[in-house]
Amino acid sequence: MDEFWNSIDGEKQYYYDGNDLGCTYTNRSTKLKVWAPTASMVVVNLYQNGNAGKPYITEIMKKEESGIWSVCLLGDLEGVYYTYLVTVDGQTKEAVDPYARTTGLNGKRAMILDLEKTNPTGFLEDTKPKFDSFLDAVIYELHIRDLSMESDSGIKEKGKLLGLTELNTRNSDGLTTGLSHILDLGVTHIHLLPCFDYASVDEENSSIFNWGYDPENYNVVEGSYSTNPYDGAVRVKEFKTLVQSLHENGLRVIMDVVYNHTMKTEESNFNKIVPDYYYRKVGDKFSDASACGNETASERLMVRKFIVDSIIYWAKEYHIDGFRFDLMGIHDIETMNEVRKVLDQIDPSIILYGEGWVGGDSPLPAGQRAMKANMSMLPGIAAFSDDFRDGLKGSVFLAEEKGFATGDSDKKESVKFGVVASTLHPQIDYKKVNYSDSPWALEPAQCINYVSAHDNYTLWDKIACSCKEDTYEIRVKKNKLCAAIVFTSQGIPFLQAGEEMLRNKPSSEIAGEFVENSYNSSDSVNCIKWSNKANVIDVVSYYEGLIRFRKEHKALRMQSAKEISKRLTFLPEEREDVISYLIQGDLVDKTLCVIYNSSEEKVTIRLPESDWTVYIDGNNSGVEPLYEVKGTTVEVEPISCMVLVKD
Repeated sequence: MDEFWNSIDGEKQYYYDGNDLGCTYTNRSTKLKVWAPTASMVVVNLYQNGNAGKPYITEIMKKEESGIWSVCLLGDLEGVYYTYLVTVDGQTKEAVDPYARTTGLNGKRAMILDLEKTNPTGFLEDTKPKFDSFLDAVIYELHIRDLSMESDSGIKEKGKLLGLTELNTRNSDGLTTGLSHILDLGVTHIHLLPCFDYASVDEENSSIFNWGYDPENYNVVEGSYSTNPYDGAVRVKEFKTLVQSLHENGLRVIMDVVYNHTMKTEESNFNKIVPDYYYRKVGDKFSDASACGNETASERLMVRKFIVDSIIYWAKEYHIDGFRFDLMGIHDIETMNEVRKVLDQIDPSIILYGEGWVGGDSPLPAGQRAMKANMSMLPGIAAFSDDFRDGLKGSVFLAEEKGFATGDSDKKESVKFGVVASTLHPQIDYKKVNYSDSPWALEPAQCINYVSAHDNYTLWDKIACSCKEDTYEIRVKKNKLCAAIVFTSQGIPFLQAGEEMLRNKPSSEIAGEFVENSYNSSDSVNCIKWSNKANVIDVVSYYEGLIRFRKEHKALRMQSAKEISKRLTFLPEEREDVISYLIQGDLVDKTLCVIYNSSEEKVTIRLPESDWTVYIDGNNSGVEPLYEVKGTTVEVEPISCMVLVKD
């Protein structure tokens, strides 16, 4: 059967291009359609309850062209739950509709839903915050549960979507927490870790934690984030309420999507309905480029259609402003370009980016993968720069390895590569870049620059692991230097929630150790420690100032590789532990001189001109001048960044 599906004729014979898969509801009838070309029979079960009881009605569905099975059910069935019984090769299995819009408890049964009734008041008039260029984005990666679970968060709806809508929440020191803290910080986009229905968390047991990279139902909101996981309509309305609230407060919303694999393989809904179609195989075994047990075959027409249809649904129904693709390198280039195409038709300002790598070997040829090396074939799509990340702090896979900002000047060229957003620049020696021997971003908007994300150690913990000999004060300097380099580089800056508060994840089992991969750790490990904010308020203020400065100066958000190459010049340096560069001013922006000193001693830097004003140094940052430099030399403090402006 695998050979049949891999053939062009097999694919075309059963391709369905309609936009009505799943449930089409009116108050007089409900039409259900499912694609199951290899089935000999499909039956729909109707249930009164989302998680208990037997079906009260069963209806045999009718087979149509292109492998479609359909049924029209008369009457008003709003709130009724349903599943499919699919018979293939004499085996009958119960499955949830892959196009389900919502489900009951734990995603076991799809629900017939009147989507109009789930719209909060004013949702149809919801207006997205102004956003002119992808390069204006400052992305804040957040897990819904992390935000609110600490007892000192001041947030009432702990662990819930609605917790992120609460304003003016404060900790016991009277400092802002939650949404108000994020607004103070000044980011433009909140990147939400998976909010679709995932399998690892029992929605009845609110004590269980998981990041959510284990998909169950792709078009359904995760029920554990809802105030009522038993009623499928509640989770829909609450997620819309969250998006609307963030828009009203000037923030855009990015969804982390995981179309590259499913939690289950043989027993997934996909595989129960059309065995072996949705996944790549090598011989009779499922391939596993996700390192999670399987990988989806995005190059197959109906898999590609599902991904595209799903993205359209989230963008239109929930007003989502961006999508981050997990292990994007598993997907084929044509699929990702199709996603970009449909998003441009909906709203060209919707941002699209992903991990430009795979988690293991894949039968998809390397030249067809949506990877960093192929970004020239993925216009309008960005990828994370692991070159820059590991150049700054050391390899995420080697806890004790240092980076440029933490004491290893050999990684200098990888940081310079990030400064120019992984584009072509005449002063970069690509032979010295850690993972890339050539520029992979055609334009700066294709490069996501970051130093920490949910994966691996937090930045603060990584510094602790790799710089054990350092005092607390020195580690703070290194954290600030990492942040300053991210926010003064070209491309799109991204940070992990809590990085601005020296977020750490201490082990509850081994004193002095940290949890590197906290995907299923306890809330005590994963939650943002709002109770510690007062102790690190200087770091919080430093991040706020960096973001304000970046927004103020378009020179840090140059729109093309050509402009970067023309205006940004690295200054000659005798020291390997220093990077300095000039960004020449133009009609709308002033000339900037940026200096990164990663050494443990004060350095004197020769400036190309005299008369500068310092806006950022190792202690302070922002849009207010700190002090003036009259001559052509300046002293830069140990382990610090300095940004000077030619007024």
